[in-house]
Amino acid sequence: MSSDATGTSPARARTAWAWLSNLGGVALVGALLWWLGTGPALAGLRRIDAPAVLGALALGALATVGCAWRWRLVAEALGIRLPLGTAVADCYRAVFLNATLPGGVLGDVHRAVRHGREAGDLGRAVRAVVWERTAGQLVQVVLAVALLLALPSPVRPYLPTVTAVAVAVAVGLVLVVLVRVLPRSGPSRRARALRAAVADVRAGLLGRRTGPGVLLASTVVVGCHLATFVLAARVAGVTAPLAVLVPLTLLALLAMGLPANMAGFGPREGVAAWAFGAAGLGAAEGVATALVYGALVLVAALPGAAVLVLRGHPSALRRRPGDRTVGSQGGSSPVPAAGLAGSA
Repeated sequence: MSSDATGTSPARARTAWAWLSNLGGVALVGALLWWLGTGPALAGLRRIDAPAVLGALALGALATVGCAWRWRLVAEALGIRLPLGTAVADCYRAVFLNATLPGGVLGDVHRAVRHGREAGDLGRAVRAVVWERTAGQLVQVVLAVALLLALPSPVRPYLPTVTAVAVAVAVGLVLVVLVRVLPRSGPSRRARALRAAVADVRAGLLGRRTGPGVLLASTVVVGCHLATFVLAARVAGVTAPLAVLVPLTLLALLAMGLPANMAGFGPREGVAAWAFGAAGLGAAEGVATALVYGALVLVAALPGAAVLVLRGHPSALRRRPGDRTVGSQGGSSPVPAAGLAGSA
């Protein structure tokens, strides 16, 4: 069988999609600046001063410690030791790599692979990162929906319908997955994987020792991101009250989860332009706020550059000869190193 049939074509397709998504994010920002003008954005970036930088660093530090604590809770619930200091350093490096490299997840891939090789169980380490990232995203979505329902925003009239449709789609997807995964007779690899996933969720996310901590850490992280966005809005010159500003920033934060972006840039600016414009604050001010937010996030990630220099470059992303999968200790199934990118 040719190499194309054994995986080269999917690899090329993933690479092509990564380039297209990155270029799409850059093109969207460029189109917005061309349409709305660069004046407000440049003015906002020039207003970034020492207090804004210190605020971004403080909020970034609190968010990074929250991510590290959540990761440690999940990893140790799955049976892998992870000191908090190591987790904080690795999360800082991951944040820096996510903010500077295309795709926005390479830092998380690196910390998962590095931790797995250090612990001797790559499969369990990858699953720990996937589950803690998933928990963070779920908490962000739930908090966003709750705040958008409580506070006035351009999407508030449509939220009940959108929420009902989203719940129905989620339930449908779960049922489809169960039908496809559960075997009709006898054990199967997919059934074992499903049982392992259920066990992971019970131990790592819903356990009495880990669940409250994961929820608290995720809430702190979301709050730090939201506060950084509000700080960016103030730096950009937006003086709207918090009750008006918070829902708009939440929409922009949710947009960062869309795939067509370059280290977060792209959909965030597009949604911010629409949301700020719909709220009467001006689309140009929304783009300026989103761009200042991106700059502050990059500033907050700079300690990760120091970690990268002091603790070595992300060589864990480079596969060694014969190192296709690692780790089946303690019953964990082997997981390919490339498998995290699509999951995180």
